[in-house]
Amino acid sequence: MRFFSTKNNTDSVGFKDALFQGLAPDGGLYMPETIPHLGTDFFNSELDYPELAVGMIHPFTKDDLTRTQLSNICESAFDFPLPIKKLNETDSVLELYHGPTLAFKDFAARFMARTMSHYIENQNQELTILVATSGDTGSAVANGFFNVDGINVIILYPSQRVSIIQEKQLTTLGENITALEIDGSFDDCQRLVKTAFQDADLQNRLSLSSANSINVARLLPQSVYYAWAWNQSHETRRIIFSVPSGNFGNITGALLANRMGIPTEKIIAATNSNDVFPNYLKTGNVKKRDAIHTISNAMDVGIPSNLDRIQNLFQQDVNQVKVDISSWSFSDKETIDCIQNIYTKFDYIIDPHTAVGILGFNKYRKISDSKTNGVVLSTAHPGKFSVIIEPVIGEKINLPEILQIATKKEKISIKMSNQFSELKEYLLAA
Repeated sequence: MRFFSTKNNTDSVGFKDALFQGLAPDGGLYMPETIPHLGTDFFNSELDYPELAVGMIHPFTKDDLTRTQLSNICESAFDFPLPIKKLNETDSVLELYHGPTLAFKDFAARFMARTMSHYIENQNQELTILVATSGDTGSAVANGFFNVDGINVIILYPSQRVSIIQEKQLTTLGENITALEIDGSFDDCQRLVKTAFQDADLQNRLSLSSANSINVARLLPQSVYYAWAWNQSHETRRIIFSVPSGNFGNITGALLANRMGIPTEKIIAATNSNDVFPNYLKTGNVKKRDAIHTISNAMDVGIPSNLDRIQNLFQQDVNQVKVDISSWSFSDKETIDCIQNIYTKFDYIIDPHTAVGILGFNKYRKISDSKTNGVVLSTAHPGKFSVIIEPVIGEKINLPEILQIATKKEKISIKMSNQFSELKEYLLAA
């Protein structure tokens, strides 16, 4: 399988090169030349989660990883449960937060860490991973790559724009993990990372890679849990997925799963007040704007990077995008009301991002009058947002032990401006 840039489909690279480059040299995002259609017979088969992952990912990696090598990676990466909570006969929530950092980013981060480790083992090679985070990516990448020989991770996060627990998770590991606290937004962090990958001087002097959803190796494992949800729902017909969306890597994973054979009625991109994508579907234009700070902070993204991939999949035709995807934005007040309503109605606690996903799902139900079974992706453990949720539901959330430990650790970060010159100086001196 070859991967091409969204800015230039004439040059292509293999999976290994796409993995380590992260961003294409021309600034585009890598896309697979083909998306294999596996068919519903495959997705209906009785496979455990790692086996399902191997079956879906191997067509993209077979030129660079044997099936046995990929199986070892997947068995090690995906060793935690993935339960589905039924709210009623047609509506379910897929809990993606039972990994080591209690967020859906664990799936992709652990897969990437083990795949990169496989390639650089015994090569005496130092690799620097730059990653921008709006919340959960940083802690998942930090945990996934912690103490991996030959890999140093530098996490850029927006100062005072992540939750207290998220910040503790990504700033307290030490060793090969460094946290840079950027004076700016997530968009600033993402811009700094992308600029670093296009700086010829840095490229010549450092071995750089990325663990953001700009890296195609993040998307491949994210496609798998959509297939798992369809399989575990014992569904034989089309299904609705509602996805809390920020940088739109998760939505792109849903599109890949759909192209590979998961029958979907609609994929809902539910956003918070950062509404560039819903407006794109309305107008066909992408209007740049600064990220707005909300209580669902992991989705506080101005311009979603993966919009380039989505437009590529649909040949730049917004009308075709709207056939597969619907999108709406929701305010913090609507989000808080949803958290309260779900708790009152189902005795079930959700985090703000999941609430946005449920709001999008309910909006689609109301507009379409669809009775099709649907699954909302729950992307983070509510305990990570206890400061927001506890006053809403009127009770304390029992924090998992891993979060209790994180809150007691000392934050270690390096404060930095949002100017690329300062980041470059730091990277060259590190």
